[in-house]
Amino acid sequence: MDETQLRLDGNAAAGMLREVFVHEMSDARGACASCGAIAQMGSQHLYMYPLSPGAVLRCQYCENILMVFVHAGERYRLGLQGLTWLEIRDGAEAGTNV
Repeated sequence: MDETQLRLDGNAAAGMLREVFVHEMSDARGACASCGAIAQMGSQHLYMYPLSPGAVLRCQYCENILMVFVHAGERYRLGLQGLTWLEIRDGAEAGTNV
């Protein structure tokens, strides 16, 4: 079996994405791509103007842009360019500090 037999259309990820993005994201932890600090998204610095279509989340340690979130019209755009990884706890683990 070669890799082309294992490859699926990106739509096959819909179920996984739907499971991930229903979780509480402020409790999610991420690693800053700039300084390597690991922290909960809820403890980072958010920059947002009233009535603006979006927001910028910056690292609380080095001020690197971690995430850009924009809601314009009927679309959402989420950029995670400043995160090396993002860890989202399953609902069953939410009460533990791992």
